[in-house]
Amino acid sequence: MTEPTAPGRTWKHWLIFIGIGVAAGYLSGLFGVGGGTIIVPMLLTFAHFDVRKASGTSLAAIVPTAIVAVISYVSRDAVDWLAALLIVIGSVGGAQIGSHLLDKLPKKVIRWAFIGFLIAVIVSLFIVVTSRDSQIQIDFWLGTAMVALGLIVGVLSGLLGIGGGLVVVPMLILLFGASDLVAKGTSLAMMIPTAISGTIGNFKRGNVDLAAGMFIGAGACVTSALGAATAAWVDPRIGNMLFAAFLVVITVRMAKDALKMPKP
Repeated sequence: MTEPTAPGRTWKHWLIFIGIGVAAGYLSGLFGVGGGTIIVPMLLTFAHFDVRKASGTSLAAIVPTAIVAVISYVSRDAVDWLAALLIVIGSVGGAQIGSHLLDKLPKKVIRWAFIGFLIAVIVSLFIVVTSRDSQIQIDFWLGTAMVALGLIVGVLSGLLGIGGGLVVVPMLILLFGASDLVAKGTSLAMMIPTAISGTIGNFKRGNVDLAAGMFIGAGACVTSALGAATAAWVDPRIGNMLFAAFLVVITVRMAKDALKMPKP
């Protein structure tokens, strides 16, 4: 069964898109992720999208979602624009490398390697908790390391089709000493140009349902600011635990998908 075309859709389809956006928007604002880890599987399950159209539509919906969430973090002075720029510089080239490697490396091996990385991050989040007053002090070497982080994020994005938040948020906390709020706000800021660029490319290839993306984005805009407000309200340690729990859900889902994949 495939998703109905726009003329064949009923009000129930549009409500499904809005509902997906509402859920994804809150989690995006709360955890500083793009929401694609929620949008894609829900489009596959409830709207019967194919994988490519789901991924492209999700990326389009992330643009307004991230913009609204970033505004909330900016109002709390929780975005490091220089760090976001350095990460974007690396991710642009990394995405091209990842796209190239996609056809060269065994997908199952890549997926299990990323699952191992997420498990290490989950454990670390229970050990390291930064202060809300922590700020990133960028010098030449840290700036270079951020470009390298962006490169890794771009490669993983090209290989796995994930947003950068799952990598950027914990790495800014664990390696660069950012507070949880600055890590989340900076992650959302770096996603905006990345999502715009990716959406343009997907649109040219016919892999975006703009109407569905608009409705998902509209629903997400309603709750993304609420998610950001919740992130600011909860204690940093609790915030780390919630993010770790979110990563556990993602890791389990990825492991199930990896087990179903044929041997390389």
